[in-house]
Amino acid sequence: MAQWGNDLYAGDRSIDFVGKSKTWYIASAVIMAVAALGFVVQGLNLSLEFTGGSEFRVVTQGALASYEDDATSAVREVAGGSASANVTTIGGDTIRVQTEELDGDESREVARELASTFGVAQSEVSSNFIGPSWGASVSQQALRALVVFLVITTALMALYYRNWKMAVASMVALAHDMLITVGIYTWTGFEVSPATLIGFLTVLGYSLYDTVVVFDHVKENTRAAFQNKRSTFAHAANLAVNQTLVRSINTTVIAVLPIVAVLIIGFAKLGPGTLLDLSLALFIGMTVGAFSSVFIATPLLVDLRRKDADVVALDKAAGKHHKASAVRERVPARVSAGAGAAAGSAAGGADDGSAVTEAPSRATSTTEGTSPSSSEESGEGQTVTGRKVHKYAQSGPRNQPKKTARNRRGKG
Repeated sequence: MAQWGNDLYAGDRSIDFVGKSKTWYIASAVIMAVAALGFVVQGLNLSLEFTGGSEFRVVTQGALASYEDDATSAVREVAGGSASANVTTIGGDTIRVQTEELDGDESREVARELASTFGVAQSEVSSNFIGPSWGASVSQQALRALVVFLVITTALMALYYRNWKMAVASMVALAHDMLITVGIYTWTGFEVSPATLIGFLTVLGYSLYDTVVVFDHVKENTRAAFQNKRSTFAHAANLAVNQTLVRSINTTVIAVLPIVAVLIIGFAKLGPGTLLDLSLALFIGMTVGAFSSVFIATPLLVDLRRKDADVVALDKAAGKHHKASAVRERVPARVSAGAGAAAGSAAGGADDGSAVTEAPSRATSTTEGTSPSSSEESGEGQTVTGRKVHKYAQSGPRNQPKKTARNRRGKG
C-alpha cells in the first residue's frame, strides 16, 4: 500500500480520474436517479418528533421475543383495531411504543394496558405527547441552517480559491453526497430524527473538508503548470487526485472505524436513539463523501475550466513542450543507429578479409622482418574505414614527433 501510494504521488503510476469523467458522471447520475426515486416510491420514515403523536416507554426486566405483537395488541385494545404502533427496544430492557396522537384518557388507558401486558407496575410506564408543530419548527430551523451554510461556504470557497468554478464544483459534490445519503434513508426505511439531521449537517462539513484537501493540491499543481508550461491543466489536476488518493482513503477509514463500532454497539445493545441515529447518518455520508471528492469534484472542475483562455493557452504550450521533448528523444536514437550501422559495415568487411584483418597482418609482417607495404613506407597506415593515417598517429596517443632535449640542442 505504501509503495502504491508513493508511485501515485511521484507519477510513476496513475489512475485516469479526469480522462474517464464521463464514466463517473454516468455512474453517479444512475445512483442519484435511484436515490431520488426513493422519495416517490417510499418517502422518508420521519420520527415522532416530525409527525407528532404519543410515545410510551415500558421498563422491563427483559423484552420477550413477542414484545412487538404484545405492545401492538395493547394499543389496539384502547385505540381500535386499525391503530398502528411502532415498537422498538432501547438498551435491551426498555420497550418504546410510538402511536398516533391520543388524547389524555386514551394515553392513560394505553399505559395501564401496557403495564398489564408486560407485568410491571404502572409507574414503570412513561408517556409523552409530541405535537406536529414542534417537528415543523425543527424542520424549518434545519432548512434555514442548510441554506445559510451553503451560501456562506460557497462565498468563502470562491474567495479562497479566487475562482468561482471551484466553488461550484465543490457545491455540486456536496449536493451529490446529500442526495445519495438521504436516498439511502428512503429505500432502507431508516428513521429520520432530529439527531439524523445533525448527522446530515455534519456530513456536509466532512464532505467539504475532503474536497478542499483535494482542491488545495489541484491548486498547487496547476499553479506550477501555469509557470513552467510543461503540463496540461487536466494532467496537473489528475496528478493531484492521485497524490491525495491514499490520504483520502486513510482519512475515511480512520473516521469510519469508530462510527462502525458505535453502530455495532447501538444495534446490538442500545437500540434506537440519538447516538444510533447520528452515527448511522455519519457512516453513510462519509462513505459517499469520499467517492465524490475523488470521482466527481475534480473531473467536474476540469470540465468547467476546459474552455478558459488561460487553460487553453496552457494546453497549447504543454503540447509544444511535449512535441519538442519527443524530437529531442528521437535525435540521439538516430545518432546511435548510425553508429551501429557503421560498426555493422566494419564487421561485414571483416568477414570478407578486408582492412580489419589486413592491419594486424601488416603489423605482424613488419615485426617479423618482412618488407613493409608502400603505404607504410610513405609513413601512412590504414584505419578500419579505409582512411589513411600518418605514422605518428599509429604508435599511441601522442600524435607528434619527440623533441630533442634542450641540453642537447645544437650539439653534433
